[in-house]
Amino acid sequence: MEKIQLGLKENWKQFALLVIINAFVGGMVGLERSILPQIAEIEFNLTAKTAILSFIIVFGITKAITNYFAGVFANKIGRKNLLTIGWMFAIPVPFILMFAQDWNWVIAANVFLGINQGLAWSSTVVMKIDLVGEKQRGFAMGLNESSGYIAVALVAFLTGYIASEFGLRPYPFYLGVVMSFLGLFGSIFLIKDTKHHVQAEKNTSTTPKLKNIFWETTWKNKNLGSVTQAGLVNNLNDGMAWGIFPVLLATKGFNLEQIGIVTAIYPAVWGIGQLFTGKMADIFCKKNLLFVGMLLQGLVLMVFLYAETMTHFIVLSALLGWGTAIVYPTFLASVADNTNPIDRAGSIGVFRLWRDLGYAIGAILTGIIADFYGINSAILLIGVLTLISAGIILVRMKCTIQLGTKGIACANLPG
Repeated sequence: MEKIQLGLKENWKQFALLVIINAFVGGMVGLERSILPQIAEIEFNLTAKTAILSFIIVFGITKAITNYFAGVFANKIGRKNLLTIGWMFAIPVPFILMFAQDWNWVIAANVFLGINQGLAWSSTVVMKIDLVGEKQRGFAMGLNESSGYIAVALVAFLTGYIASEFGLRPYPFYLGVVMSFLGLFGSIFLIKDTKHHVQAEKNTSTTPKLKNIFWETTWKNKNLGSVTQAGLVNNLNDGMAWGIFPVLLATKGFNLEQIGIVTAIYPAVWGIGQLFTGKMADIFCKKNLLFVGMLLQGLVLMVFLYAETMTHFIVLSALLGWGTAIVYPTFLASVADNTNPIDRAGSIGVFRLWRDLGYAIGAILTGIIADFYGINSAILLIGVLTLISAGIILVRMKCTIQLGTKGIACANLPG
């Protein structure tokens, strides 16, 4: 057997393939991003925001639960096998969305999509961390999440454009057919498992094992708990942006192509930004990055209440994307920093369980509040919760010292 080495340079071929596979994973979510709320209103005559957002609620809960079990079974079944199974669940999604006869079909498609995302995205995250080792975790997560969310943005824009030219169905969903088959075949024939890399790092790791992976990741461990609550609140934002922003823009008179542009900018900046912020997570104190990112998101959401023009929405969507880009790779790198290699997949699974429940909680909260009090009230609530989350990070989290050096900005904040 060839000698196992950790590092991006040493494993660049497999790493690059995983980046491409994760782009297809992200693209599957992008299918729905800009047009599904319009399909709900125009084709299925749904008007209540809670009904329209039901697909996000189902997607979020399904993905969250699948994330957890992906972490539990990663060491037993193998990362590659989980990735392949995840892609099998993606195959029916575009066909169901193309031929849906009522909204229940769309809900069913999002169960399949949630399982696909939970298994496939979780697997690519853990496998990349396995490959690169301790020194480049932030950069690795930046590349992973960047590829996924650039794909979300690109496909969201393309589906919005195709829908404006050729109608809401079926043509936008042809992209999903291509991506799902490429993802499946790539996972089967090109990706290798990383279990030997895990064993190699385990032999040198000094991080103690967690006594209870679920509870310590959820809240008991101050660093892991701080990261987990911020992940949940971050996805409250994303659940709202996914379901509410297209409806908000439509009420202000924007057309499908304009809505596609605005809804694509947020994940585009989120995705591209992680190429830079992931590397920052290897250099600067992760606590400070998380605090600044969540604070920026909360402030931007407050300003959203006063947006009227296309320029306003473009600038604010970009700023919201940048705030999310700061925290997203830092979340996963922080979890990896605070866990033993043997616990890592399980702890990441617990973190992603709570983080992606944010989709469902955000959709339920914003849907109910938007129905009873208006869209602006829903945005205000999520903004306030995001600012509270930033405060929890500031008070509770401690800077970690990696590789014998302290992050440049560690002294600027408590901890």
